[in-house]
Amino acid sequence: MKKLDHLKNIINNYDHFIIDLWGVVHNGIRPYEGAIKTIEELHKNNKNYCFLSNAPRPVNDVRRFLVEKMKIDQKFLMNILTSGEAAINSIKKFKYGKFFFHLGPKRDSKIYQGLENFKTKLENCDYILCTGLYDNEMNNLEFYEKLLENSIDKKMICTNPDLIVDRGNVQEYCAGTIAKLFEKIGGKVVYFGKPHKEIYNSILKQEDKALIIGDNLRTDIKGANLIKQDSLFIIDGIHKNEIESLDNLKVILKKYNVQISFVQEQLNW
Repeated sequence: MKKLDHLKNIINNYDHFIIDLWGVVHNGIRPYEGAIKTIEELHKNNKNYCFLSNAPRPVNDVRRFLVEKMKIDQKFLMNILTSGEAAINSIKKFKYGKFFFHLGPKRDSKIYQGLENFKTKLENCDYILCTGLYDNEMNNLEFYEKLLENSIDKKMICTNPDLIVDRGNVQEYCAGTIAKLFEKIGGKVVYFGKPHKEIYNSILKQEDKALIIGDNLRTDIKGANLIKQDSLFIIDGIHKNEIESLDNLKVILKKYNVQISFVQEQLNW
């Protein structure tokens, strides 16, 4: 593990940069200046980079959010892959059956656009499509346990393996928390997104040397470890309240059973 002052010092060591969005480029409310500068410089230097997000939404929706809400120039956003998009590609092939129950907020409905006729009640579905939590049940995990307790014979498709996310200063549960709860009560889950190897296969060639940049030890860094690539861990993200110092960070890494190559407070060119 090495503290990295400037990303520009190591860019020629890598063929590809895979960058997380939420927690690295923005916090759900505003973008980070250092991250925007980094993206601009990677683009200017003709470096291969891709934004890889566990967002349970289509790529075009995420791109629109980054342009309209975060005010990021669209020319920097040509290469985005989301766990939602990967899930869409799979469910459209009816790999898990035809009829699904959507567990998540209405705003995620675009993930099954074109498949609306196959959306049904929980008791009638072939599988559960989990994109997140209901807006009116954001914190009550007992609600979901009770909802799902009689459906553990069905498979759950989790479109966002993240457990939590910081929206500004507020921490929220993600679909991954519901998936873990479902597994705990005996259900089986298929995950799309980081840290699972499959999501990286559509980005990297076998011979590529990549740097995985992220703030989540469970997903970004674990994913880098699983595909045996270097990682840059951003401290001021989802784990910021756990990390008191670089010495303390070593304890945290052991807790999550991961290793990192480099560390920065925030992404800095």
